[in-house]
Amino acid sequence: MAQITLEKISKSFGSVKALDAVDLEVKDKEFFVLFGPAGAGKTTILKTIAGVEFPDSGLVRIGDRIVNLIDPALRNVSMVFENYALYPHMKVYDNIASPMRSPLHRKSEAEIAREVARVSDLMGISQLMERLPSQLSNGQRQRTALGRCLVRRPNVFLMDEPLAHLDAKLRHLMRTELKAMQTAFDTTTIYVTHDYSEALSLGDRIAILNRGKFEQIGTGDEVYYAPVNEFVARLVGEPEINIVDAELQDVAGECRVGIRAGASIVHYPLPDDIGGKLHASGVGRRIRMGIRGVNIAYKFEKAEGYLPGSVYNLEPIGNKSILTIKTDENLFQTIASNDLSVELDTPVWMYPDPKNMLLFDAADGRFLGRHHQAQLTGRA
Repeated sequence: MAQITLEKISKSFGSVKALDAVDLEVKDKEFFVLFGPAGAGKTTILKTIAGVEFPDSGLVRIGDRIVNLIDPALRNVSMVFENYALYPHMKVYDNIASPMRSPLHRKSEAEIAREVARVSDLMGISQLMERLPSQLSNGQRQRTALGRCLVRRPNVFLMDEPLAHLDAKLRHLMRTELKAMQTAFDTTTIYVTHDYSEALSLGDRIAILNRGKFEQIGTGDEVYYAPVNEFVARLVGEPEINIVDAELQDVAGECRVGIRAGASIVHYPLPDDIGGKLHASGVGRRIRMGIRGVNIAYKFEKAEGYLPGSVYNLEPIGNKSILTIKTDENLFQTIASNDLSVELDTPVWMYPDPKNMLLFDAADGRFLGRHHQAQLTGRA
C-alpha cells in the first residue's frame, strides 16, 4: 500500500525543538510503533505525516510521492487522536460514518451501515449509536474515535495512543484486534504509545524517541535484549531494569564484572568474546551493569556468589510481587511469588545472573555488550 519515508525532518514550536533532523523509513504493510516518554515528539511525527503539521525542513514521502505540499485530505491516511476529536453535534453513528461521507471517499448508505455495524461490534459500542459524544464516558469516546479510523481502508493508519483510555480487559482485546486488522487490511500502520508492553506486543519494529531524536530502531527483541544505551534499557521492561556501578576485574586471568557489596567486591565471570573485548579496553575500567528483575535470584540464607542485602519493600501486584532489596550501595528490584510474606529489613542474599547482564559505559551510558550476544528470542 504505502511506504513512509521521513528525510531530515525538523520541527520547532517556539524555542522548543520537537523534531531534530530525524530520518525514518516505515516499510509497506508494516506495523510500526513510535515509543518514548511524554514530549519526545511522537505525536508531532504522526501529524507531520498526516499533514496536520508542516515541517520546518525536510521531506515527507508516502510511497514515491513527496507530500509536503499535498493537502491532508488527499494523502489517503486515517488518523485517530488521543483526545478523540469527535464532532460534538453528531451522534456516534454519524461520527463513525463521517469518513465514508466525505467528498473524496463517499460510499453508499448501505455500505456505510454495513461498515459502521462491523466496527461498532468490534469496539463494543453498538448500543451507543444514538448518543452524542457528551453522553459518553472517556473510554466510549475513545472507542468511537478508533471506530471512525477503522471504518475506512486507507493507505496508512496513524494511531496516537488509541487504547489509552480503555479498561485493561478491552485494551488487551484491542491489541489482538489491531494486529489482526493490520494483517487483514494489508495496510501500513504507525502507532504511538507510551506503554512498553503495547510496543513489544504490537510492533513489527519499534522506534525509541527521545527529545526529538531516535535513540534506537529495531525489533522488540533487539530493544529489549540489546538496548543501545541506558535510556532505552530503562524504558523497556517492568519493573525497570536495575543499573548499578561496576568494575572490570582480572581474576586469575579471567575478565569479570566486580560489584561492590559493603567492604568487599563480588565477581561474576564474562564469556571470552565480550570479556576479551572489554579486557582489552582496560582492567579496572568503570562500567555500569544492568540486570532485569526476572534475572535476579534471592535467598534468605547466605550463599556463595550472592550479594548481601535487606528487604527494603515488597509490593504485591496480582500474580507476582516486586521485591526491593537494599545493599550497602544500591536498590535492586526483583520478581517474587505473590504469596511471599516477609518483614522489612529482613536479611536477604541476591544473585544477578551473569548470563543476562547488560554492560554499559559509565561515561556516556552506551551499550557495551551482554553475556549472550546471540540471544534475541524469548523474554529473559
